[in-house]
Amino acid sequence: MSSRYCKSSYGAYVPDLPGCVAVARTRREVMRLIREAIQFHLDGMREEGRRLPRPASEAEYVEVTVTSPFVTRVAWPALSML
Repeated sequence: MSSRYCKSSYGAYVPDLPGCVAVARTRREVMRLIREAIQFHLDGMREEGRRLPRPASEAEYVEVTVTSPFVTRVAWPALSML
């Protein structure tokens, strides 16, 4: 699962479950919604008799130092598809 903040909302998606997304005004709310979306997605696949996929994505935060008057240190998620 990956989440992202825009100026007015947070978004989350699951690369291993295409179409499994959530958007909310707060990080806490988007985390709750993406959990529900994952469960709903997997329940639907099970009901259709489809095999559940094994997770194949990994994400880590990579910290770098930036020379800027606004930011001194920041971490970006680095998503790798296996």
